Amino acid sequence: MAKLILVLGDQLSPALPSLRDLQPQDRVLMAEVASEASYSPHHKQKIILIFSAMRHFAAVLQQQGINVSYIDYQQKVSSLTEAVAIELARYPQLDQICITECGEYRLEQEILSWQQQFQRPLLLLEDDRFIATKAMFQHWAQGRTQYRMEYFYREMRRYTGLLMHNNQPVGGQWNFDASNRKALSSKQQLPNILKFEPDDITIAVIALVKQQFASNMGDADSFNYAVTGKQARQAFLHFVEHQLPLFGDYQDAMQLNEPYLFHSICSMYLNCGLLDVRWVCQKVELAYKEGKVPLNAAEGFIRQLIGWREYVRGLYWLLMPEYKERNFLQAHTALPSYYWTGDTKMRCMQQAIGHTIKYAYSHHIQRLMITGNFALLAGLSVDEICNWYLAVYADAYEWVELPNTLGMALFADQGVLASKPYAASGKYIQRMSNYCKSCVYDVSETTSPMACPFNALYWNFLERNQTLLSGNARMQLSYQNWFRKSAEERLQITEKAQQLLIHLEQL
Repeated sequence: MAKLILVLGDQLSPALPSLRDLQPQDRVLMAEVASEASYSPHHKQKIILIFSAMRHFAAVLQQQGINVSYIDYQQKVSSLTEAVAIELARYPQLDQICITECGEYRLEQEILSWQQQFQRPLLLLEDDRFIATKAMFQHWAQGRTQYRMEYFYREMRRYTGLLMHNNQPVGGQWNFDASNRKALSSKQQLPNILKFEPDDITIAVIALVKQQFASNMGDADSFNYAVTGKQARQAFLHFVEHQLPLFGDYQDAMQLNEPYLFHSICSMYLNCGLLDVRWVCQKVELAYKEGKVPLNAAEGFIRQLIGWREYVRGLYWLLMPEYKERNFLQAHTALPSYYWTGDTKMRCMQQAIGHTIKYAYSHHIQRLMITGNFALLAGLSVDEICNWYLAVYADAYEWVELPNTLGMALFADQGVLASKPYAASGKYIQRMSNYCKSCVYDVSETTSPMACPFNALYWNFLERNQTLLSGNARMQLSYQNWFRKSAEERLQITEKAQQLLIHLEQL
């Protein structure tokens, strides 16, 4: 039986299940199609990363003697379905379609239609590049009223054996997050990430993206990310040596004009297949065992992968498609234009969005506690915010973006993912960054003309959602603090917040 094997743009892994046991009569199909490139207004650098990495991966397969058909964007193929139809018409002897399961529900529905449409068996293989299968997560979730990541993470530690000794966690505790919240000193020397000069393939993709996606966010000419597995591994080993030792201490820190700090940016490489999660975690564990990084750094990083990353994927497939429609707090306010331009007086938002525009990247605290927190406090549209996060980050695919945004940042899932809303005033931002020192708004003020907008919006968020949130045990202290204020002060704060919301576009 001759197979048509479709490899997607986030499946650029030599160990991909569908690429195992290739036979001489099989053909691999890769395609840059309009529907996938434009269903969201993707950041220019996200498209460059995926198209260039796809072209490099296809070249490697061809060098190995594998039959590869590659459809580039200029061939104007509208969808993956059309690409498959073209290939089957060209090679009618291909009597089976084979693909590793995809990462987005909407695309899965398209793929499942192929068996009937093309009158050929569809072989859909489990994506074992992830550690937890969908069945494993469903088994873990069965019978639980709450799906808490911490408990899933402990099961994953036991399953993988990472940072374990005699079935107990190394260091005597599972989670060192309490040691990972230090603010960054201005005297702390900062490392650099490893960057890569674009080669001829990437230069051609940059030219294509500048022409075909001119109105999308971002600057194509400044692209310098890894586009091959070899480069991605080099970038990660550079991180392990130069950034990981202090990643634990400063993973929640933010600093003016510093997008990367001690973060690895490996998520964009993991999520398109250039890095393998097991290899990454083993390198981190080895660095700890060799005394090169402290335990809080190694544990904190591994938790992000075998805990959080695996957890949100499991949750996504467990709850879709209904999950995408949730909007517990009924947030519908239109997205301000500065989410696309960065043109706001709020320094923290300038920084987080500015980094996003320039690099197709901002780190997880900027996403959660700056742009996400502001969206939560202002009641911005869940659909619009989820679409924004999906579009603007190079590591964003719906399986990872949607639970992080809808659940973690916006609490729109009524606490399925997070035990409480991650709502915070400007004081959190002041504590974890140096943004407030150069902001036109005063973080110590709440109702004055130039008071930090986060402050009044935070208290107004509590007031606005009191019926929905006051019963949450983890919100009790916040509500006690709110009701300790006099009735007059509460009125002034809510009036200030209403003015901010009316003039949201001018902040």
